[in-house]
Amino acid sequence: MKRVQSSEDAEDILQESLISASQSLPSFAGQSSFFTWLCGIANHEIADFYRKKKIKVFLFSHFPFLENLVSEALGPEEELLKEELRKEVKQVLSRLTEGYALILRLKYYHCLSMAEIAVKLNLTIKAVESKLSRAREAFRIEWLKQKRYVSKS
Repeated sequence: MKRVQSSEDAEDILQESLISASQSLPSFAGQSSFFTWLCGIANHEIADFYRKKKIKVFLFSHFPFLENLVSEALGPEEELLKEELRKEVKQVLSRLTEGYALILRLKYYHCLSMAEIAVKLNLTIKAVESKLSRAREAFRIEWLKQKRYVSKS
């Protein structure tokens, strides 16, 4: 939320980050903490967001007819994929305990620091770190369960 202007863009970046992380999870070697690895993915997604935005602004300002052409060609499919992803992330979050879902939203959607979360939840920073670690693991497990369930259906 602190690095983009709209909450909708932040939510899209969060979801893209979670998808990228879930797809890259088998290659996570543990050379860094899971949090550091996840933040790296989120930073790449933010950079991609701004890169794509810059390209769109440049192209559409120089070639206005492209905007209509692109939105007609890609709009419905891209929006459908984004909506499906939003639903999947929301489904996974809904299967977590309220405490885990809340701490993940505070950290990744609202981009609060550990100290800010600690104040908001009236916990110590160490307690926040511990709970966030357990929440990430719970999310990962639920995400994998959902993917297995979907692939069997």
